[in-house]
Amino acid sequence: MRTAYKVRVYPTTEQAAVLNRTFGCVRLVWNTALAWRQARYRAEGVRTSYAQTDRYLKRDGDHDFLYEVSSVPLQQALRHQHTAFVNFFAECVRAPARSALAQHSNVAVPVLRYPA
Repeated sequence: MRTAYKVRVYPTTEQAAVLNRTFGCVRLVWNTALAWRQARYRAEGVRTSYAQTDRYLKRDGDHDFLYEVSSVPLQQALRHQHTAFVNFFAECVRAPARSALAQHSNVAVPVLRYPA
């Protein structure tokens, strides 16, 4: 069973800086991967897998600062984008759009479960 929690947090100044950096990196990963996927599809007519997108971002030397934030939200952004494209090509939904700076940002983080 999947469960989602919507939480409002009141971070300290240091925590807010880390969160803002993470939100910005997630948005950058989403938009960079989206532009590369679309350009590749237009040029070559081939679809791009999650693994190919991940390798592309790791090979690109311009994004070394992404190693400074948690990798989990970045990977989740790529997974969500891959799912969006799978659904688009199955003609279920519209094409994924660019991510814009929003007043309310969200990221996917795993729930750590500890044995009782």
